[in-house]
Amino acid sequence: MGSYVIRTPDIGEGIAEVELVAWHVKPGDTVKEDQVLADVMTDKATVEIPSPVTGTVVELLGEVGKLIAVGADLIRLEVEGAGNEKPGSKREAPVQVAAQAKPPVAAPVVAAPSREEDEEPPPPPAKRPPVQAPVAMRPAGEKPIASPAVRRRAWELGIELQFVHGSGAAGRITQQDLDIYLASRGQPAPARGGTAYVERHEETEVPVIGLRRKIAQKMQEAKRRIPHFSYVEEIDVTELEALRARLNAKYAAERGKLTVLPLLARAVVLAVREFPQLNARFDDDAGVVTRYGAVHLGMAAQTPNGLMVPVIRHAEAMDLWTFAKEVSRLADAARSGKASREELSGSTITISSLGALGGIVTTPVINHPEVAIIGVNRIVERPVFQDGHVVARKLMNLSSSFDHRVVDGMDAAEFIQAIRALLEAPALLFVE
Repeated sequence: MGSYVIRTPDIGEGIAEVELVAWHVKPGDTVKEDQVLADVMTDKATVEIPSPVTGTVVELLGEVGKLIAVGADLIRLEVEGAGNEKPGSKREAPVQVAAQAKPPVAAPVVAAPSREEDEEPPPPPAKRPPVQAPVAMRPAGEKPIASPAVRRRAWELGIELQFVHGSGAAGRITQQDLDIYLASRGQPAPARGGTAYVERHEETEVPVIGLRRKIAQKMQEAKRRIPHFSYVEEIDVTELEALRARLNAKYAAERGKLTVLPLLARAVVLAVREFPQLNARFDDDAGVVTRYGAVHLGMAAQTPNGLMVPVIRHAEAMDLWTFAKEVSRLADAARSGKASREELSGSTITISSLGALGGIVTTPVINHPEVAIIGVNRIVERPVFQDGHVVARKLMNLSSSFDHRVVDGMDAAEFIQAIRALLEAPALLFVE
């Protein structure tokens, strides 16, 4: 038997360190070749680390939520043959090492329970000492049962599974149980006949790790480096909505239903032809602005793990339905955590939409190193004067932000007015 050390791989693109976001094994587990051992995160995407060999896990050498240098030791296995570690190193029997080399504190939250753990009956309930809220849902020492996906999500949300009630078979915790826990803020339901007017003293620490840490770093960098200014314009989308309704009535069954976003994207594609300085990226270290003929449109999307920006490449070459299908595909990939690094990088200008929750005005943060972002607010129907008469019109605000180092206020205003003209006379969207 030999010792085989798996090191953090070089993912490429000059990445020097990654964040360990999940373990899928624990000491004592037998792993096969190509089995996923851990998930690590770069600045853009989550990457699975597979095992190159078959063996038994001896030691986990990283802690979830910590940064690990590329090339650093990640996990040690015991394998048949010589392994890849020099002989003479002090080693103990695998069982002893597994017992002594305890996984990091956070590891049980993300590690998948083995079959033996699932089938082993829980220990008899211990007498529970008085504790402050939140109260554990199971006796001390009893391990919560949950799938790897549930454990990973719980870790990202900062939820301790010990406090979550499991509604599945044998008390297994499901995704719905996590949703219920979040909705109640982890507090047990008040006793029948009790009152809601009681003092509450609980405190919950939520670690900022994984994707949430990357979002925080990205937003902080964008606000620190870019002098934002915002421009808000009200747009009459009555005719646009009428056109959309007609297109959906005729083509939805065979081509799919359109939202406002494909029409707005088409307006952006046409407007940047006149204002190429808005479809650009600014390398402020080199002092160079690169303007692009291609429109690689970022679409800010909310996922269960946080904000991500999938990129629709060459939006200028897509019709409305092709664009809509690509938005749907990328949004699903982002929400399921399957979006690749290439699908989450390289945008030249971004649209941010909160849909029906878009509010009246927003101040979107520019997706660095871009120089502009267009924020879509909700559509409301209001009375307006038109030709001396009060009529009902559908209105929507565009709340956009720009990099004032390279975009003048006049250019930004004219750019938004060009988009407005296209959306208020939507036939122009199809005129080349």
